[in-house]
Amino acid sequence: MSAIVGLILVLLALFGAPLFVVLGASGMANFSAAGIPLVVMSEEHYKLATNPHLITIPLFTLAGFLMAESRAADRLVRVSRALLGWLPGGLGIVVIASCAFFTTFTGASGVTIIALGGLLYPMLVRERYPEDFSLGLITSSGSIGLLFPPSLPIILYGIVARTSIDQLFVAGIIPGTIFLTVLGGYSLFIGRKHKVNRTPFDFREAASTVWLAKYELAVPLVVLTAIYGIPGFTDGLVTIAEASAICAIYLLIIEVFVHKDIKLWGGDDERPDLFKVIRESIVMVGAIMIILGVALGLTNYLVQEEVPMKILAAIQDQIDSRFTFLILLTVFLLIVGCLMDIFSAIIVVVPLITPIAEVYGIHPVHLGIIFLANLEIGYITPPVGLNLFISSLAFGRPVVQLYRMALPFLFLMLTALLIITFNEDLSLWLVNKWVPSG
Repeated sequence: MSAIVGLILVLLALFGAPLFVVLGASGMANFSAAGIPLVVMSEEHYKLATNPHLITIPLFTLAGFLMAESRAADRLVRVSRALLGWLPGGLGIVVIASCAFFTTFTGASGVTIIALGGLLYPMLVRERYPEDFSLGLITSSGSIGLLFPPSLPIILYGIVARTSIDQLFVAGIIPGTIFLTVLGGYSLFIGRKHKVNRTPFDFREAASTVWLAKYELAVPLVVLTAIYGIPGFTDGLVTIAEASAICAIYLLIIEVFVHKDIKLWGGDDERPDLFKVIRESIVMVGAIMIILGVALGLTNYLVQEEVPMKILAAIQDQIDSRFTFLILLTVFLLIVGCLMDIFSAIIVVVPLITPIAEVYGIHPVHLGIIFLANLEIGYITPPVGLNLFISSLAFGRPVVQLYRMALPFLFLMLTALLIITFNEDLSLWLVNKWVPSG
């Protein structure tokens, strides 16, 4: 009977049934088969609702939507170009920096490609960057900011894996910078090779664009300083939950009342109203919460049935070294990353791999960075990486062309990933310096 139910659920998933339906039905079917009251599913929802970090998800999501719906992207691109456009390949670095900043707050690479792609692609072509490079760069940079705080996937990972979000925020800074550096170096190489146009540095232009975007540029600095303080001078002043509220209120005031990019009501094509922005962010948060709640119920069943331990036993029969396990974990997570969106992958996969990774001596914070970095790359991994299809639709190109255009960036990011994966100190050095344990 259970096999028939499992087959039905798989078929439902293949035919496009919502993920929460498949996960919830799977949990209910398994608990019923085991004779366990279904009230345990509600208990998991209660535990989720009482998690002190849960409030950060809707608040940081609202902050990201406020930036996405305003003209913040235009201001950030202008700043980046004024400061970096004089470099050979400087506009490529502008694309990387702008996309990273934007994705950090929206938490969604697809939003970044759609919001910035139409602005950045014509600029790259106009400055004589090769078309393949331009489209590949935008496609790859769409997910490059997911390791930087206050990225929503970091928060969600911390909740699901029961790992310190404070430490994950700091741990992602160096690995994220490595990705930026690798892609930035490639942009410099392409810029020199093709002798692309540069924007002469103009101090007045740089100062004016920085001044215009000063409020958005201050957001990550304000959030991090408020949470962690200044090492050697002050301790942190607020919790992550309080910082998320500060961030959301701050951006609401800036985008609605200072820049006036968003109307309080009566929006139009040029300026959306605040109600629309809040409604869209609530829809996204609601979807995440429903999936998270039912997934935790299913996870509870898997733990009770010792499924992770059985998987571990099977793995240990074949793998006896940490190095081999990390290689196989990388391959597995890349496949997961190109098949599932990052939120679903975190909710479904993390509870299965965390106990296994612990046995192989992988630090839980470092595991989080490995997991997120792999899924970041999974977005551009053929054949079904999400960014490839979004770029295909956004720029009207066959997805097979996007495969070819993204390959150089994929290889570069894989190289950076291996460096990060096998050098745990890259994740933990700042954590040990900046964030107290516990």
